[in-house]
Amino acid sequence: MPASPRAPGALMADEIGHLPRRPGRILLATKWSLQGLRAAWLHESSFRLEIYLLAVLGPLALWLGRDPIERVLMIGSCLVVLGAELLNSAIEAVIERYGPEHHELAGRAKDMGSAAVFVLMLNVVLTWALILGPRFL
Repeated sequence: MPASPRAPGALMADEIGHLPRRPGRILLATKWSLQGLRAAWLHESSFRLEIYLLAVLGPLALWLGRDPIERVLMIGSCLVVLGAELLNSAIEAVIERYGPEHHELAGRAKDMGSAAVFVLMLNVVLTWALILGPRFL
C-alpha cells in the first residue's frame, strides 16, 4: 500500500501553534488514521490476531464485567495492546525502510517495540485475572 498521499511540504502539525483544528484538518487526520489501520490489517499478522482476540474478549468483557469500571478496564487493556502494536509496526517499517542489513540499534529498537507489546499483553492477563479471578476462587 502506498504511503499517505500528502502534498509535498504538507504540515503534520497545526499551521499556527495549538489552535483548534478546522473540520477539514480533522477529516484529513481521520483519513490518515484509517489508512494506518488498513495498512496494519493488510500487512501485520500480529495486529490481525489481536483484533480477533478483541472481537472475542470485548463481548466477554461486556458480559462478565459487573460494572462500567470493570468493563472499561478489561476492554481498555486490550485496546492499549492494539495501540502498542501499531507503534511497534511503525518502528519496524521505518527501520526496514533503510535496508535489511543488521544494525545493533535497529535490532534493539525492534526488540524494545516487541517487548512493549508483550508487557501490555501481560497487563491484559493481569487485569482480567484480578477482576475475574476472585469470582472463580
